Formats: sequence, C-alpha cells, structure tokens
Amino acid sequence: MPAGIPEVDIAAWVGQYLWPFSRISAFVFAAPVLGSQVVPARLRLLLCLLLTGIVASALSTLPRCSPLDLDTWLIVVEQTLIGLAMGWIMQLVFQALELAGQVVATQSGLGFSSLIDPNSGVSVASLSQLYVMLATLVFLSMNGHLVMIDYLFRSFAVLPVGRSPGLNLPWHDLLAAGGWIFSAGFIASLPAVVALLVINIALGIITRASPQLNIFSIGFAITLMLGLLAVWLSLRGFTALFSAMSDEVFARLQHFLGL
Repeated sequence: MPAGIPEVDIAAWVGQYLWPFSRISAFVFAAPVLGSQVVPARLRLLLCLLLTGIVASALSTLPRCSPLDLDTWLIVVEQTLIGLAMGWIMQLVFQALELAGQVVATQSGLGFSSLIDPNSGVSVASLSQLYVMLATLVFLSMNGHLVMIDYLFRSFAVLPVGRSPGLNLPWHDLLAAGGWIFSAGFIASLPAVVALLVINIALGIITRASPQLNIFSIGFAITLMLGLLAVWLSLRGFTALFSAMSDEVFARLQHFLGL
C-alpha cells in the first residue's frame, strides 16, 4: 500500500457498522411513525446512518469476521430479525386502533368511506385513518418516538451483536401479540359498538310497534348520524385508552428484550 494512505480493516468495519446498521434499519422500517411511507426514504436512510454512527461509537468488543464468511451474513440476518421484531411490537397499538376503527365503521355505516393507508398501501375505512392519525399525534406528544429510540439503544446492551442473542428470545410472544391486537381493538371499539347495538335494538322495537314506518328508508341515516355522535363521545377517553395500550406494548417490548 502506498505511503500516507491508512490501511482499512474491512473485518473491523463490518462488525462496527454493518451489523448495527442491519438492526437499526430493520427497526426503523417496521416501527410506527418512523417507518411510515409519508416519511421520505432519504430521510429514513439518513436517520439510520445517524443512529448507526452513534451506536458504533459505543460498541466495544465485536467478533472479527471476513465479509465473505457465512457467519458474517448469518449475524446480519439475525440482527435484521431482531430489529423487525422490535418494530412489529411497537406497531401493535396502531394496528389495534385501526382494527377498532374498521369495526365501528362497519357497524355504523361509515365503512362506505375509505382511504388508502399510506403505511400499508391498502384501502381502509376513513374512521380507521382518523384513529391512527389521533394515535400518531398523541404518540408524538408523549415523546414515544424518543422512547422507541431509547429502547433500540438499550437493546445493544442486553442483546450484544455477534453472540447469537436471537436464539434465546421469546419469539412465540410475537404470535401471541396477534391475538392481543384483536382483544385490544375490541376493547377500543366497545363503547361505540354498544351504543350502536342499542340504537339497532331501538330501531327494531320501532319497526315492531309501527309496521307502517319504512325503517329501511330512515334507519341508515339515523344509524349514520348517531354513529358519528357515538364516535365523537368516545374520543374523550382516547388519550387514556392510548396511554394504557402503549404501556402494554412497551411492557411486551421489555419482556421480549429481557429488560
């Protein structure tokens, strides 16, 4: 090598930057708010590089592997899975609220109004988008994005790179978290659903009491207006509901990381 040009240790560079970048980029891709499609890809890449530089300066002992070794890329896959799992856990509360909005919209007749979800790219009910937007605002106001990054940094201390920490993680908890989405979404939609159930029962009684009344011509409009009223009234406890669901999600993340 010519004089004056520093020698680059490729093996040390791989362990110092590539492995942390794999976990961080996977987490940012899967995490709520940070991984949203409305955030420009260049901004997300810049955030990943910035976080990788901060983490790399704090990492001490790392295994030395050649970039062409199979062990190097197995560690990359492992770090990617850990990041995706952490991001998926943080998505639980938003998925539960999106499901709650879909249930309420179906029961109230608001399901006819739909929008393209910028995160998943599929068509969802407008009410679900309302819940997700409110959850995003509350999440940012509670500094939830900073808490996510803090847990990401702490994961490198409890799950060090290159020591096969992923083999001992409770991966089955991710499957159980799918059931939690349905239960939490049902609880979130319960006030509005119960109110709509009472409305439908009342309309049924009116139909039996007055058969001459064409309930099909006015029932949809009544259900729609009273459904909007029920949703508006249920939003008063949205912050407390989201806070309780966030505490549950962060507790699941702590259990997954072994904190």
